[in-house]
Amino acid sequence: MQLIIGFAKGSNGRRRPLFARSPEQLDQLILEDNPPLNLAVYLRKPEIKRLGKAGVVATPAILRSVLQLAAENQYHDSEALFLALDADGAVVELSAVDQIAAFVSSSPNTPFPSGDGIQSKDREERFAYWQQEFERCIRCYACRASCPMCYCEQCIADSNQPQWVPVPPHTLGNLEWHVARAMHLAGRCVGCGACSKACPAGIPLGLMNQFLAELVEKEFGQRAGMATKLDYPLSVFNVKDREDFIK
Repeated sequence: MQLIIGFAKGSNGRRRPLFARSPEQLDQLILEDNPPLNLAVYLRKPEIKRLGKAGVVATPAILRSVLQLAAENQYHDSEALFLALDADGAVVELSAVDQIAAFVSSSPNTPFPSGDGIQSKDREERFAYWQQEFERCIRCYACRASCPMCYCEQCIADSNQPQWVPVPPHTLGNLEWHVARAMHLAGRCVGCGACSKACPAGIPLGLMNQFLAELVEKEFGQRAGMATKLDYPLSVFNVKDREDFIK
C-alpha cells in the first residue's frame, strides 16, 4: 500500500483531503461522518493511480460510488482497499466489490432530504423555483469536479465544435447546463451530497438529483450504488415500451 486517502484538519475548522504517503502522516487522519467531499472522485485520477494501490477511508456514500463506478466499468475489482466502520465501530477492510456490495446492503442509506416542500408544488411553481436557483450559478463547475460520476474526459459543456451548452453564466445557459447534467445523473447519483456542498452559490443540486433517483427507482426498480451489475436506465430501450416515442 503506497497511499492512504482520507481527511485531515484544514484551515478555519474545515476538512481537507489528505494523501498520506508515510506512516508519520497517518497521525493527521480524522474520521469524518459528514465529509465535504466524496473521496471516490480521486479513484480515476491518473496522478493518483501512478502512486500505486491506494487505501481509502470510506463512508457508505463512498462505497456506493465505488459500486456504481464498477457497474459502469470505471472501477475494477480490488484496485483499492477501503477502510470502513461497521455497526460496532470496528474498522473493516474491503477490497473485492462483492465484499463492498454486501457491506453497503447492510448499512443504513442516508439520502438527501426529499424536498417535499418543492415537489408538492405544481409544475409551474417548481420550474420557477429552479430557474431562480440556477440564476445564481456562476458556472464554476464545482459540482462537476466534485462528482465521482462526472468522469467524462471531455464534458458536453466543454465542447465548442459544435457548442451544445453556452458557456457564459446567463439564464438559458445555466438552465441547459443543469438540466443536461441532471439527466446524465438520473439513475446514477448515489446521494453523496458532494455537489451541493461544493456549490459556492448554495444551490441545492442534491434535491433535484435525489428526486430523479427516487423516480428511477420507482419506475425501473433500480437504485444506484447498490450493486455492480445495474443497467443505466436511460442507456437502454425496449421496442415494447408503452410510450409512443420508442416506436
